[in-house]
Amino acid sequence: MSEQSVPLARSPVAASPATMVAGWEVCARVATGALTLADETSRSKVLVRAPFAGASREALGVPFGRTARTDLGAAGEILLVGSGPGEWLALGAPGTSGALRTALEERLAGTGEFTSVLDLTHGRALLRLRGATSPVVLAGLCAIDLADRVTPDGTALRTSVAGVVTDVVRDDVGGVRSYLLHCERSSGQYLFDALLDAGSRSGIEVTGPGS
Repeated sequence: MSEQSVPLARSPVAASPATMVAGWEVCARVATGALTLADETSRSKVLVRAPFAGASREALGVPFGRTARTDLGAAGEILLVGSGPGEWLALGAPGTSGALRTALEERLAGTGEFTSVLDLTHGRALLRLRGATSPVVLAGLCAIDLADRVTPDGTALRTSVAGVVTDVVRDDVGGVRSYLLHCERSSGQYLFDALLDAGSRSGIEVTGPGS
């Protein structure tokens, strides 16, 4: 095998069949069903820690428990998640982690507060569960009320999913119910398999990222 054909990065979730995107080995499937599960671990992931209610929160513009899409110039459009008290998770396109980290550092530089900006791209797993019946699947694995009035689009929370500490982010796509699930890399394959098992009666299909 030539050096150029060796994948530069792999998710903890096995990809079959596989293709290459921005130096990552990712699933090449394109599902057509109403309920899909995708591995989006290849997306850039940067964690920000800063005072809970200070100037940094104002600079980022996202409160705890909510999300927002914002343009960060060279890093492109990102999803910024208020993932915990004094914690924000920035999700960008694959291959943009360096630009994303730099853009966040520049935005926070004038706050006068102590902040940390850490690239978690290769240390965490990120899955997307999409479809109208996705709340039914999640309800079998966690105890959160997923009704629209309680957890509408743009909600972020941290809970146990199938026994794994997981950031659950409601991020609807094209008007279709969708959840991002972010966990430690070591739990990625387990969580993926648990979601597949929970969705088996609902006709869940594996698909590639962004499809």
